[in-house]
Amino acid sequence: MSIKVEVWGKTANGEDVRKFTMTNAMGASVSVIEWGAICTSIIVPDAGGNMDDVALGFDSLDRYLAPHGCLGDTVGRYGNRIKAGKFSIDGKEYQVALNERGINHLHGGNVGFSGHLWEGMAREGTHQDAVTFHRVSPDGEENYPGNLDVSVTYSWNDMCDLSIRYEATTDKPTLCNLTNHTYFNLGGHKHGTVKDHVVSIDADVITEVDDGLVPTGDFMSVTDTPLDLRDGLLIEEGLEVYDTCPQMIPAGGYDHNFVLRKGSIMGACASVWHEDSGRYMEVITDQPAIQLYTACTLDLKGGKEGADYSKYSGFCLETQHCPDDPNHSNFPGTTILRPGEKYDTTTIYAFRADD
Repeated sequence: MSIKVEVWGKTANGEDVRKFTMTNAMGASVSVIEWGAICTSIIVPDAGGNMDDVALGFDSLDRYLAPHGCLGDTVGRYGNRIKAGKFSIDGKEYQVALNERGINHLHGGNVGFSGHLWEGMAREGTHQDAVTFHRVSPDGEENYPGNLDVSVTYSWNDMCDLSIRYEATTDKPTLCNLTNHTYFNLGGHKHGTVKDHVVSIDADVITEVDDGLVPTGDFMSVTDTPLDLRDGLLIEEGLEVYDTCPQMIPAGGYDHNFVLRKGSIMGACASVWHEDSGRYMEVITDQPAIQLYTACTLDLKGGKEGADYSKYSGFCLETQHCPDDPNHSNFPGTTILRPGEKYDTTTIYAFRADD
């Protein structure tokens, strides 16, 4: 395999930002950049061998330096929402930014991990390449405690498996719940909608949310709702009746955390199938939950190749611990990371094509 490294642009401070493109034996590739440890491109074949980019994104660094709807982002320190931006660790209370409509904390705060320059290192292999991004999030960044030493490694192999490994350590008790916010469209980033995709998620319940999409602390069965994706459901069919499901009305579609039946063991948990292209994507993770988001509020102009990205033009499958976890002791696992512990989690997005 091979990795192409190029300077893709400069930050506002004049620092070089490199792009790394990993290409496998069949010519499929993944591109990632040092700004924000962002995934900018995933080019994979369809059933006929035709290549297309299935990740929404932009052709220039400038668009990622500005607000960009989290396209391709590495999200941290805390992926998803924290109600009212409040949590406590060992009896000490913390207040983080209310960057979602002034009500809740979302995806790490006002800047988050995607708004910083990381240091990238490439490693070529015979059948798999890897790029590791590293940075230290300083004590007090976004008002989170502790210096958090973080690495994110993207690996790409000849099977078209995109693996993302997140590693972190801290010198003070803190929160850590990292994820990736790539918007996928298996018909190609210019396909226009994901309504013709079939999504499956192996989960019996979601974390019930209030009108602000923050967990109430209760679990809700997906049975007899459009949130029941256990046997696969065409996204269009679910969206057509979302207004019959009170949990989906505030989001205007899918923006929900599914608690996975497999728990925290490594295993397959979700898949998406696009019949016209024959592309199929499977999600394998050791995380206990996954957020399905169908770009319910997306409205971005001037994407790659001049594409405009509007409502329902992509989907995200964000592996994670449950949102607002520090405020709900009944949720599986914990997002509190302590000195001497290591945060170490891996998610694989496996791309295939079949007639």
